Amino acid sequence: MPMVTVSISPEQAAKMRDAVDGGAYASGSEVVREALRLWATSFERENGASTLRPHTAVEERLNVAELYAAHTTKRRHG
Repeated sequence: MPMVTVSISPEQAAKMRDAVDGGAYASGSEVVREALRLWATSFERENGASTLRPHTAVEERLNVAELYAAHTTKRRHG
């Protein structure tokens, strides 16, 4: 998986840590992947999937969605 560095506010970092520490997510990466999946869904709803220019962007969104689905299933079933 590609590595990306992003900057977030101290408040966002605290919320992410709380979600991980509370057991809702196994890692900060999982929080970010879910956030990206939700963003991609919202973006596509607002702009239509046809406005996404490079095909690789669509493929990356599908990969994030698949990772989220696998994570959600794993979280539910142990």
